[in-house]
Amino acid sequence: MPRRYVTVDVFTDRIFGGNPLAVVLDAQALTAAQMQSIAAEFNYSETTFVLPPSTPEHSAHVRIFTPRREVPFAGHPNCGDGVVLAREIESKGRPSPERMVFEEAAGLVRSRCCAREAGRWERNSKRRSP
Repeated sequence: MPRRYVTVDVFTDRIFGGNPLAVVLDAQALTAAQMQSIAAEFNYSETTFVLPPSTPEHSAHVRIFTPRREVPFAGHPNCGDGVVLAREIESKGRPSPERMVFEEAAGLVRSRCCAREAGRWERNSKRRSP
């Protein structure tokens, strides 16, 4: 079954720079084993899988995988996920929120948009326990 995904370059202002990230959208039908296989196929330092949040106050439930295992938290995926989800929201004609909250294995991760200049999002992310 086809899956929607986006690859982004995090922490850079140029293509093929920074830290690459694969973001698999609408991942709720995937098993953990399938997510692991997809992450191994991408072979990036991390691949994220976006799922619906458990509560409407949160932006998404995000699972993060390296090519070998699932990890509870990683910094650059939160920045990349924020950008991808903001663009998804904007593509539907709605303004993206200034803040996002991701549910992750390590707890809630709050992300706030700091600036948008020249079409580039910059985000600060912090991990917080629930």
